[in-house]
Amino acid sequence: MDVVTMARKVPSKARKISLPPFLSNPFVLALAAVAAVFAVAIGVATLTGGRSGGERTQQTPVQQAPVPQAGVTPVPPAPPAVKAEPPVQHAAEGPEHAVPEKPVQAETRPPATTVAMLPPPAPPAQPPVQPPSGNAALWRRNALPAEVPTGKPIIAIVIDDMGLDRKRSARMAGLHGPLTLSWLPYARDLSAQSKAARAHGHELMLHMPMEPSVKADPGPNALLVSLDKGEIVKRFRAALDSFDGYVGVNNHMGSRFTADRAALAPVLAELHRRGLLWLDSRTTPNSAGIGLAQELKMPWIGRDVFLDNQETVAAVKAQLAKTEQVAKRQGYAVAIGHPHDATIEALASWLPDVQKRGFVLVPVSAVVRTHHAGG
Repeated sequence: MDVVTMARKVPSKARKISLPPFLSNPFVLALAAVAAVFAVAIGVATLTGGRSGGERTQQTPVQQAPVPQAGVTPVPPAPPAVKAEPPVQHAAEGPEHAVPEKPVQAETRPPATTVAMLPPPAPPAQPPVQPPSGNAALWRRNALPAEVPTGKPIIAIVIDDMGLDRKRSARMAGLHGPLTLSWLPYARDLSAQSKAARAHGHELMLHMPMEPSVKADPGPNALLVSLDKGEIVKRFRAALDSFDGYVGVNNHMGSRFTADRAALAPVLAELHRRGLLWLDSRTTPNSAGIGLAQELKMPWIGRDVFLDNQETVAAVKAQLAKTEQVAKRQGYAVAIGHPHDATIEALASWLPDVQKRGFVLVPVSAVVRTHHAGG
């Protein structure tokens, strides 16, 4: 019986030392395992990860590089290498954005960017105009022969606006000369009118319409400052081709156009190229015509007296007397008038006696030849 009793007591003691029933539940055991893992992880992070975590936080701005590496703690690059990136980007924009303290960066700019910032190349200089020289020049070939005695003052009378009023133009051309008659390019039968005048012993010029500074109509196909160079040259060449036999050109109106150096320059260049002379009517004191002609070394002359601003015989005669005074003072004088009745009458009484008073009446080409011949 004692043996049996002992045997029964053994299981009883085993049940007393066994685990509680809730610990034998698998779900509870799984939760306990997870808690143990987290506890170990927290302990490890506390002991070994505090410093590393702080370094990663400090390097957060560096991780803004194009290819970030998550979960890795790289060795931080040297600060100069990181700061050099913005200057390289600015240098590529153009020279004005280059970093001054690092001029070496300018050498790394792409060649295309550097070329793009350069100014456009200057156009090649145009070769100087080379008109025929000496007696081959057109103005010399078309000049009316004239003798200029040494020591005597000479006078040239130029009559503008020829050709429109055919009756008065014919009366002016019938006067004893020599006169210099300047013809508008849009006059009718221009070739016939000008040839008849030349046959009567007068020299010929072209009277080119140009833009005035006042409100007035200079005529069809006038030269205007608003036109581009190509149109100016086109209109001027058409006028030059309207007739032939003339020695040069003077301006009709043109107080605005002749004051515009850029607009007038191609006109005088074309004259010089053709071997013709320039008579500046001086309708404005600001004309660039004479200065340009001197630079081109072409033949030129300027007007000294206007004869008929007042269209009376007495006023024209007074201006003729002034012309004589200018001729005495400087050795020559150029006077400009128009085919008005008063001008025709005053000249008709003045011309026969001018030589008796010690003056020589000459065509305008003779004044150019003896005083301002540039070609």
